[in-house]
Amino acid sequence: MAAKSVRTGGRILVDQLRIQGCDRIFTVPGESFLAVLDALHDTPEIDVTVCRQEGGVAYMADADGKMTGRPGIAFVTRGPGATNASGGVHVAFQDSTPMILFIGDVSRGDRDREGFQEVDFPAFFAPVAKWAARIEDARRIPEYVARAWRVATAGRPGPVVLALPEDMLRDEVETADRPRVPPLSQAPDPGAIQAMFELLKEACAPVAIVGGADWSPGAGHHFSNFAFRYGIPVAASFRRQDSIDNICGVYAGQLGYGPNPELQQRIRDADLILAIGTRLGEATTDGYTLIAPDHPGQTLVHVHPDPNELGRVYHADLPICADMGEFAEMADGWLDPDLVRFACGEQAHRIWLDWSEPKPRGGVVLDLGPCVAAMRDKLPGNTIICNGAGNFSGWWHRYWRYGPMPTQLAPTSGTMGYGVPAAVAAALRFRDRTVVAIAGDGDFLMNGQELATAAQHGCDLLVILVDNGSYGTIRMHQEREYPERVSATELANPDFAALARAYGGWAETVEKTEEFAPALDRSLERKGIRLIHCKTDVEQISNATTIAKIRKRSKDRS
Repeated sequence: MAAKSVRTGGRILVDQLRIQGCDRIFTVPGESFLAVLDALHDTPEIDVTVCRQEGGVAYMADADGKMTGRPGIAFVTRGPGATNASGGVHVAFQDSTPMILFIGDVSRGDRDREGFQEVDFPAFFAPVAKWAARIEDARRIPEYVARAWRVATAGRPGPVVLALPEDMLRDEVETADRPRVPPLSQAPDPGAIQAMFELLKEACAPVAIVGGADWSPGAGHHFSNFAFRYGIPVAASFRRQDSIDNICGVYAGQLGYGPNPELQQRIRDADLILAIGTRLGEATTDGYTLIAPDHPGQTLVHVHPDPNELGRVYHADLPICADMGEFAEMADGWLDPDLVRFACGEQAHRIWLDWSEPKPRGGVVLDLGPCVAAMRDKLPGNTIICNGAGNFSGWWHRYWRYGPMPTQLAPTSGTMGYGVPAAVAAALRFRDRTVVAIAGDGDFLMNGQELATAAQHGCDLLVILVDNGSYGTIRMHQEREYPERVSATELANPDFAALARAYGGWAETVEKTEEFAPALDRSLERKGIRLIHCKTDVEQISNATTIAKIRKRSKDRS
């Protein structure tokens, strides 16, 4: 235990962050935590990324947590600051991302009077955080920060929210620092690994679904080796396509929205399912129908770092509670000469290779499939692709080939406005790598102001902005349920290229397929903010569907 010293609460808090290994925070400053900002002035080890809206702050912290495996750190002020950031806390909760949100709060003596911007933050955030609390005594800051670090990272990672009364941060007290919280890792029971191999020896059509909580580059490497050695097809859960390098010879593609129907059928026909790290959530399982919670006729091996997730929704025939890295390494090193290699893994990979190759589509003026192919040809394999929510993302989910993580930053919760903030966080974390934000027109304008953050902090990033003048995903559902009755989904947009230039960036607008690759070449000759504004037809609503097809199906159904 470190020696005690007299410090302000703000100084104590920043010291704890430094001790725990924090090297960056994201913030919109507030008068409620000036003591923290003052302490950061004398802490060069922690980079302070000043953002333009608290939604961007929280999304950047989530993205940073995804990339590092350490808690992403966000500071916002009370009331509107905290409520603006709540969307990012929800993303971190559903995405199992380690994150800590610190909120400057009203002074302790003013509480329960509906003071200026007062909110009961532990109550407000309790449903979407692993733990939400308020620090009442500056002497206990080291205790609370150490606990927050542990809660955010242990088991199923997730967000922690700590409210910081303004007067508590100004208190000068004597307290001791807590040491760095070591990571927890639980090795699987060797008997469980043996049991899994026995189930594999009895199987005829196994399939693995990977991604989710506690997944890491090491886990992806070792699981790829294991799956390829025994020829097991590997599907990525929704927006976890970088869980293993897509060049792995048994990678079978992604589940979620717009998956390959052949992959879905492979899942239905599987007699053994290895669910590794994933919760088997609604998107991955197509509303809990692709794999039923009781999965009759199928055997389920469910591996997860949190015992509370095992058996929570899905009955597991073999539940294994373990750190993902420890599990994957043990599976990789477990050699069983009696297990004959399956042929279905390489077959599934060949099917995915064909599915992920864009095919010519006649009559489409700007076809995004060939645009993704052009990006594949010109960008390095470790490019980080960041996107929010919208049908525009389906082209990259299908046609882009993701390298080992972190190469995909995308919210499984389906929130809009995530791509640009995530790209800023990625460009700061990996200044030597190519970072691309993919955004729709509605999606971009929810947090596009964070291009100002990118400019201020000297980020290199490319934005591909898909503009169809519509909230496209909602329009798709609208046409399905109420064909030809367009309501509240049309958008009047600004000149996005001019907007990017206003932030000091380079930009071009393309309206034809053949214009995209040359524009991409010109963007790659430059540094800083670059934006390619792709003006598309709302009739081409996704990579497989047009509004005309949706209307026809609706009429046929009626």
